[in-house]
Amino acid sequence: MVFAAIDIGSNAMRLLFCRVYMVDGKPHFSKEELIRMPIRLGEDVFLHGKISDQKATRLITALKGFAELIKAYGVEGHRAVATSAMRDASNGLQIIERINAEAGITVEIIDGKNEAALVFSNHIEELLNPKYAYLYIDVGGGSTELTLYYDNKVIAAKSFNVGTVRMLLDKIDKDEWEEMKAWLKRNTVGIHPLSAIGSGGNINKIFKMSGKKETKHLSYEKLKGIYEMLCSYTYKERIERLDLKPDRADVIIPAAKIFLSVMKNAAIEKVFVPQVGLSDGLVHQMHEAHMNKQKTETI
Repeated sequence: MVFAAIDIGSNAMRLLFCRVYMVDGKPHFSKEELIRMPIRLGEDVFLHGKISDQKATRLITALKGFAELIKAYGVEGHRAVATSAMRDASNGLQIIERINAEAGITVEIIDGKNEAALVFSNHIEELLNPKYAYLYIDVGGGSTELTLYYDNKVIAAKSFNVGTVRMLLDKIDKDEWEEMKAWLKRNTVGIHPLSAIGSGGNINKIFKMSGKKETKHLSYEKLKGIYEMLCSYTYKERIERLDLKPDRADVIIPAAKIFLSVMKNAAIEKVFVPQVGLSDGLVHQMHEAHMNKQKTETI
């Protein structure tokens, strides 16, 4: 069975088609197609407080296309969510109504807590050592979600308005940075060894750039080295020499900076990069709901 997930973020929007099938009684998730559109809603919202007509039109046009693809794919189910930029936009609810009316897609505006829960619903912890503690770091265009997993359960989770697009626009409140640092130190004190799990398009790209294949993690020093290398190039050079997309070439530096800051303040030496995100979490939740419905119907 195939599920479709739409993630409308502050930098880009994504449509994921994922096939789910059972292997030895357990669900296996295989990404079939991922379509990414760099709408960058946060550019409007973090500067002017609302989504412009121009961006709204681009967004709805893209979603009309997504809706047709979903129909053509014949999916078992689909779900669409919007995060930080839509949360903060003064006209966010009006845009959601327009999307429903014009594209036929129902979009949920989710808060930071639900965003963190969705990302964590990928069950990455099942692949990791239960004796260790992990800090799930999801860096987006508008916010960073932090989830602390210890002793087989989530013990703390918080969303901060510290994101890559906000940083590019110099729209991060200094107090928000300090609050994030204080939260990290307060919640991770005495928890060792502590590793990170990195989520988001930028850390995925950084991991690919590292050339690592055998291991799924980056050390703090390796990440710092890539950050310094990226900073040594101009924006134009990052596109031409490093083959980065224009909408990735600028946000990748603040993303690396956020990861380094989180790891430093939580005394974390390495970050695992399983290359999953919010869209994958949506698919996991849809599949679980589908299976639970089937069980109920057979009783």
